Amino acid sequence: MPRAGLTAAAVTEAAAALVDEVGFDQLGMGLVAERLGVKTPSLYKHVTGQTDLAHRIAILAMNQCADAIRDAIQGRAGTEALARGAQAMRTFVKAHPGRYAAANAARPTGPDDPLIDALNRVVDSWAAMLHGYRIDPDQQIHALRMLRTVLHGFASLEVAGGFQFATDIDDSFTWMIDFIDHGLQETTATPTTSALSPAGPHRA
Repeated sequence: MPRAGLTAAAVTEAAAALVDEVGFDQLGMGLVAERLGVKTPSLYKHVTGQTDLAHRIAILAMNQCADAIRDAIQGRAGTEALARGAQAMRTFVKAHPGRYAAANAARPTGPDDPLIDALNRVVDSWAAMLHGYRIDPDQQIHALRMLRTVLHGFASLEVAGGFQFATDIDDSFTWMIDFIDHGLQETTATPTTSALSPAGPHRA
């Protein structure tokens, strides 16, 4: 019989906390079972295996990241929303590096995969951060990709200890957000074209 109170959600939460401590690459069913105080076979009553568990961690992480950004920017727009939302994402990645790594490694398994909704919630949070800037709809995908790239890159490098210069990392982050803010403010509602722009619909 399954242990009383043990559910798929509880197993996922325990596994997410574990990978935040030891790293996503160290995820193992035995370690999760040990953390929960059960035998490894007991986990298979709630998840189908390590691949399923990793996928569940990714879904949890993306929903939590979306919540963190949403809460940070609620009632704000433009510069303030960008600064607060960006800091919220950075804080989340630093606090939960293992589950964030799981999210980056995951791929949707089909059109009904809840990971898709979780990923869309994060994209919606980034889009909300851009609210208040005069961005032409045709250029919004470029702004979203830029935002994703710089926030993911900065936070991931910080977690990995990739910043070695003595300059304060917080100062660099503030400088980066100010730079993005000024760039977005200079973006007008007039569509721009480029010889390098691909034809056809945009894809995120």
